Amino acid sequence: MPVEISPSFLTADFTRLGDQVGTALRAGAERLHVDVMDGRFVPNLTVGPLVVAALKPLTEAAGALLEVHLMVEQPENLIPEFAQAGAQLIIVHVETSPHLNRTIQQIKDLGLKAGVTLNPATPLVTLEEVLGEVDQVLVMSVNPGFGGQTYLPGSTDKISRLRKMLGEGHLNNVDLEVDGGISPANIGEVVSAGANVLVVGSAIFNSKAGVGENIAALRNAIAGES
Repeated sequence: MPVEISPSFLTADFTRLGDQVGTALRAGAERLHVDVMDGRFVPNLTVGPLVVAALKPLTEAAGALLEVHLMVEQPENLIPEFAQAGAQLIIVHVETSPHLNRTIQQIKDLGLKAGVTLNPATPLVTLEEVLGEVDQVLVMSVNPGFGGQTYLPGSTDKISRLRKMLGEGHLNNVDLEVDGGISPANIGEVVSAGANVLVVGSAIFNSKAGVGENIAALRNAIAGES
């Protein structure tokens, strides 16, 4: 599967958010990752549907996928609003979805792709019953809540085990995304472990180099491991 980069703008300059996101998409990012936090499931508050709607024209112009990661309690209450705002893929946490099959079906009934994710301490076994129903699985390689954190080394083995699970289930069409602490220093390791979608925040937006140059550096690091 081709490797895709999905910028997360938590560490971007919000006074220039449209410009920075547009630059990332023009530099070849295939997706845009929107982190939605409620201050309850994770210790931070971020953006809502209005921001997704505002960014939708940028992703449409670039032909990029707009994905929304709901780090919230009771995600089923917010899914319709984000679908209406323009999300194309909605990701929910196994930890906040006691009726996970129903929540996945809710997303699909709205005509969207469905993804599931799990925190670093949550075992992969919690995904076994839904792997055949989803379009994407997201492995959190930091504890969610803030941008700029350091990649947890144990995540690499977890990614490898998940890729093996997908292969054994003949589910290699399911995207394996990783989010947290991704940089040119470790992106090759993460891709080699089996990830094909990389959420990248600080290494794109919070750096002395420009957004386009940072994406090029990530691409070069991936190519160096291929």
